[in-house]
Amino acid sequence: MKKNIILIFSDQQRGDTLGLNNCPLYLTPNIDNLGKEGINFEYAFTNQPVCGPARSCLFTGKYATETGVWRNGIGIKPEELTIAKLLKENGYKTAYIGKWHLSPHEKGIGPVPNEYRGGFEYWKGANVLEHTSHPYEGEIYDEKNNLIKFKDVYRVDFLTEKAIEFIKETKQPFFLTISYLEPHQQNDWNKVVAPEGYKEIFKNPYVPADLKFFPGDWFEQLPDYYGCIKRIDECVGRILEILKDLNLFENTIIIFTSDHGCHFRTRNGEYKRSCHESSIRIPLVIGGGIEKKGNIKEMVQLIDIPKTILEIADAKIPESFKGKSLIKIAEGKTKHEEIFIQISESMVARAIRTERWKYCVVASEKDGWNDSNSNFYEEYQLYDLYSDPYELVNLAGRREYKEISENLRERLKRKIKEIEGIEVEIKQRKLYP
Repeated sequence: MKKNIILIFSDQQRGDTLGLNNCPLYLTPNIDNLGKEGINFEYAFTNQPVCGPARSCLFTGKYATETGVWRNGIGIKPEELTIAKLLKENGYKTAYIGKWHLSPHEKGIGPVPNEYRGGFEYWKGANVLEHTSHPYEGEIYDEKNNLIKFKDVYRVDFLTEKAIEFIKETKQPFFLTISYLEPHQQNDWNKVVAPEGYKEIFKNPYVPADLKFFPGDWFEQLPDYYGCIKRIDECVGRILEILKDLNLFENTIIIFTSDHGCHFRTRNGEYKRSCHESSIRIPLVIGGGIEKKGNIKEMVQLIDIPKTILEIADAKIPESFKGKSLIKIAEGKTKHEEIFIQISESMVARAIRTERWKYCVVASEKDGWNDSNSNFYEEYQLYDLYSDPYELVNLAGRREYKEISENLRERLKRKIKEIEGIEVEIKQRKLYP
């Protein structure tokens, strides 16, 4: 019997918010238990730390410059090969609930034309949910783009109810994606909003070490941020209980992740779009009817998820799908030597993360909103993650790290050539002292 697959992802959730990843707060007991009984990938990373591009990677198995969705506002191509289309061909009922962010900007913030839904059949969503709703009221749309309103119910709870309705009424096998907006900020209010009473629970909260040294807005936002994550975890718990009540749990693979992290305006003027761990590190747990178990310290990436989903479904994996099988990584059969990160909107930048090093370059003459790539970059940041895990000391340009920079520079150039097909020049930073 084919396994059901449920992909649950939050928006802008840091990887270090899971108890499994050493968060000292009791935020995610349900997700933690899912990972304890299944697989937790402790060092998981997005390949593009911004909403639309990250989602394009997640559903196509390709990098953002390959899908053409290299910044927000660009729609996924109607002809793009996606996991939903491939699973549908393999007998799966496909469903999407929540925020989409992959329809062209000119098509609007709410209803998504069928050709831009990536092959999903059952549909209860909005293109840019943060602009069609608020925490306790708003609008989504169904398969025929009929309006569905909600009021006096927390947004996470409402979307969870829609997911439970689908699970109860759908014959197997199914592929269900649930895309929560939280803990992303409510854009027009310029703040994160937890459910009522939850902000108070996390008043004067634990502050991750990478934030303490910078002003940002973490002091105001963390209580709500943590409250949002707590509620998401409770809703994940509800979904797991429904699966168990319906005797579906053992035949369902549940994947929990996020599109990117959050540094609370400490590294630039907003919440992500940088190479820092707080921006790119994400939670990634696989549980339910999965045989392999354990906490995996090998690096993995968002773009590994599509190939893994197809492998779970025993579907043919197209050559266009990049990444590696998360199952094979967990089994020790393969690994990543580096993670490749593309950065847009805030700047045109590229980075690689190895087990020890973070190396980032920037195209200072390019515009992050209008330019997708560049032929010329300059060294920008170098961090030693062994001695400086919170990335407080930029080593780029330091004479004693010249050889390390040279090695990473060549590795990054090869990666850009491999993924983007461009021979780039990277100018070495002036050495000092």
